[in-house]
Amino acid sequence: MIIIKTPEEIKILREGGKHLATVLNKVKEKIAPGISTKDLDIYAEKLIRDMGDSPAFLNYRPNGASISFPASLCVSVNDEVVHGIPSKKRILKEGDIISLDLGIKHSGLFTDMALTAPVGAVSKGNLKLLQITEQALQVGINAARMGNTIGDISNSIESFVRPYKYGIVEVLSGHGVGRAIHEDPYIPNFGKKGTGARLVPGMVIALEPMINLGTKNVVIDADGHTFRTADGKNSAHFEHTILITKGEAEILTKTF
Repeated sequence: MIIIKTPEEIKILREGGKHLATVLNKVKEKIAPGISTKDLDIYAEKLIRDMGDSPAFLNYRPNGASISFPASLCVSVNDEVVHGIPSKKRILKEGDIISLDLGIKHSGLFTDMALTAPVGAVSKGNLKLLQITEQALQVGINAARMGNTIGDISNSIESFVRPYKYGIVEVLSGHGVGRAIHEDPYIPNFGKKGTGARLVPGMVIALEPMINLGTKNVVIDADGHTFRTADGKNSAHFEHTILITKGEAEILTKTF
């Protein structure tokens, strides 16, 4: 069931979205060769708690997972698509790309955000992948207007990405968010125009293109959480929590 948020909830989600964007951008500034992914997780959790909020992913067990997620920040490097588990042993090196995926609980409500960033100087191919994936997110946001459908968002992302011959991950998707970290509707990054639920003001959704340099296919590690590309090629991931309005969608996970 799709939950339409009340004006009071929207106010809280705006506040939470600003908090989340502030935290994630500060964590992004710490990315550098030689730092461990666990160091980034520790820093993110400290920032979250210092703002009076709670990490949404810590001890969260998504559907299908056998164990709860053991960290606050999902950190996915290179061919890891999403849900990478931070580790003191995973040290970033020049030329890596790293995806940071974070959710927080602010005054009882959830927001969700992700970005992918270069570690030092990276290849032109990796930079292009990051640029196209981030642009695909904005294309999806542009399509998220009152009267359009979920399928319109999905198709807009797919139509933008396909010419680049990248793999669009199909088994993972965007989703509703707010009272829970994952709510209806399910929002794939591919699909047909005019299909799915119609967008109405008060809907709060998280759009998150996950785009691979090679195949669309992914595998899951033995840890039960980390998805990686089936061919070992790199992947990028960007996400915003947005509010459907009577005009353009409002990005909630921003600092201004």
